[in-house]
Amino acid sequence: MSIQETMDNFLNTLREQAEEIPELMDVFVNCYTNTLNTTVKRMENNMTHVITGDIPAMWLRDSAAQLRPYIFLAKENEEIRELIAGLVRRQFMCITIDEYANAFNEAPNGACWEKDDPDQNPWVWERKFEVDSLCYPLQLAYLLWKNTGCTTQFEGDFQVGVEKILEVFTTEQYHEEKSHYRFNRNNGYYRDTLSRDGKGALVKSGTGLIWSGFRPSDDACTYGYLIPSNMFAVVALGYLEEMEREIFHNEELAEKAKALKEEVQEAIETIGKTFTEEFGMVYAYETDGYGMYNLMDDANVPSLLAMSYLGYEGEPEVSSNTRRFLLSEANPFYFKGDKAAGIGSPHTPSNYIWHIAMAIQGLTSETREEKLEILKNMAATTGGKGVMHEGFCCEDDSKFTRAWFSWANAMYAELFLDYMGYQLEK
Repeated sequence: MSIQETMDNFLNTLREQAEEIPELMDVFVNCYTNTLNTTVKRMENNMTHVITGDIPAMWLRDSAAQLRPYIFLAKENEEIRELIAGLVRRQFMCITIDEYANAFNEAPNGACWEKDDPDQNPWVWERKFEVDSLCYPLQLAYLLWKNTGCTTQFEGDFQVGVEKILEVFTTEQYHEEKSHYRFNRNNGYYRDTLSRDGKGALVKSGTGLIWSGFRPSDDACTYGYLIPSNMFAVVALGYLEEMEREIFHNEELAEKAKALKEEVQEAIETIGKTFTEEFGMVYAYETDGYGMYNLMDDANVPSLLAMSYLGYEGEPEVSSNTRRFLLSEANPFYFKGDKAAGIGSPHTPSNYIWHIAMAIQGLTSETREEKLEILKNMAATTGGKGVMHEGFCCEDDSKFTRAWFSWANAMYAELFLDYMGYQLEK
């Protein structure tokens, strides 16, 4: 059966199940078909290149999130399984080229956001180090295997990439003393570069946490220990431990992953939270290990709001307190307006809410009623375009950023499927 036939069958089944919410189904069709039709390219070397949308480069993070909702189709269709497996193989090829880069070109053509380094590898579009960029390929490899039994994603550079990921994570636990990573961008925009001649935010070494130069928004961290990304690392390292044992029978790498996972998790639960008068003990967005905390959340995933979505099992009371804080105006990036209420980002203008954050709120909600309410609100705030955007003005959704943003479309699709009862095994 072809990809199109599998897609058509799936959509027909969903239409029958969603007959009471046809307007939400229409938006789902727009979002779900958009990524495959506009951003995915099968390469001659049996790999898959996925651009983020309006930017002609492949982000390790975005590409994994973009194809994740198609794992449901991959259960029924070998061609789609191989499409996703081909993306994983390409992601790990990219990691072996530059384990600190976040976005890559289709070919070694030297294209880039800005020429930040005269010696920048021609494959690299941008070299912002973000912990989550190394977590997403592990997550996608695991979910594809766990839900379909596919193992071809582990061919090629997977194990070489794993060694590099573990090396980077352990090095960046001692960023100040051991890391050679530097990033300087001379466009004058402070969130686009790192302080201290490119070395970035000063942190206390040896806490167990992993330093990150940038957030998943591609904005520089205020404090170098980004807690949501460390939470994601805990989950991804758990996946790696299982894959090394079950697929590769490599006890040495499995034990390395396990030890690092436990070390990072202990650090999160020890120094990754702080007390607030209004909400009690909460998880911080960032910390420096010296006692400074940044209390906020960003729409991009990993976020604190996405803890349970990612699979991080935090302390229940602290997690509950944190969620209350995040979905209140105590969070400096929570906005309310006539059109919507939700979390935005310092990456976009004030009072701009992100569809990604709305989807995460729905995916982490405990009630179907809230999921449906959020789906309706997302569908009603597309500025008449019928697809999701990056950020939109909470007072006027005709004002939005990024008309073509595939990650946001994928998140609406994932929330819709979740509401309809489709969940991936994690």
